[in-house]
Amino acid sequence: MRILFVKRSGIVAVLACLLIALTAVLYSVGNSDAPAAALAAKKPVYSVDTKAKKVAVSFDAAWGADKTDGIMDILDSKGANATFFLVGFWVDKYPDKVKSIAERGFEIGNHSANHPRMTKLTQEQMKLELAAVNDKIKELTGTAPTVFRPPFGDYNDAVVQTVNDMSMHCIQWSIDSLDWKELGVQDMIDRTVKKVKAGDIILFHNNSKYILDALPAILDSLIKQGYQIVSVSELIYTENYSVDNNGVQHKNG
Repeated sequence: MRILFVKRSGIVAVLACLLIALTAVLYSVGNSDAPAAALAAKKPVYSVDTKAKKVAVSFDAAWGADKTDGIMDILDSKGANATFFLVGFWVDKYPDKVKSIAERGFEIGNHSANHPRMTKLTQEQMKLELAAVNDKIKELTGTAPTVFRPPFGDYNDAVVQTVNDMSMHCIQWSIDSLDWKELGVQDMIDRTVKKVKAGDIILFHNNSKYILDALPAILDSLIKQGYQIVSVSELIYTENYSVDNNGVQHKNG
């Protein structure tokens, strides 16, 4: 009888714990003061679920600018668009390049003011990082960026939420050329074109060592495979969408 009592007591204790846990969950969902980050993880856009055969090409610009004109010339020669994610101190140093990127029809994205690890900042500091760059770019081009890429790809729920709160889209990448590692032209080509699929976002850097040598062959291969090469904002959905746990953006409805 004692053994039976102990077993029953154990079952009652487990059920009590489950009831307490369920109550806590229901309270969190119903409590308007509960932080959104506690309810669901937030993801930036790594790629897009689309039937259209198109990919986005992007260049992060933080240090150096002497290859930027060459990149734009190559893109123009192939009928390709792209997005240039600019850091604030790059904008300060190369204002004429910023104007040229916009005048030639390429998209400009925000890459933070000082290239920090965004997850180390408070939300107010995050907002200042984004707002400073948006203001500078708008002053130079007349248009503020609507897409943001966190430096180092470093993000958390607070980063994504802050970007969204500023009516911008947080962008990562699904194909990394690893051009900054300087592994050679063929390595860049292989990494970029062998596993590409519709909806991919491809990452380059505007002043990487082999970019001017590799980019023509990469674009030619993508075009030969039937891909339209577009800017990030031309690829992503800007409203009525969701982003799954793998960072794939889906159109709702």
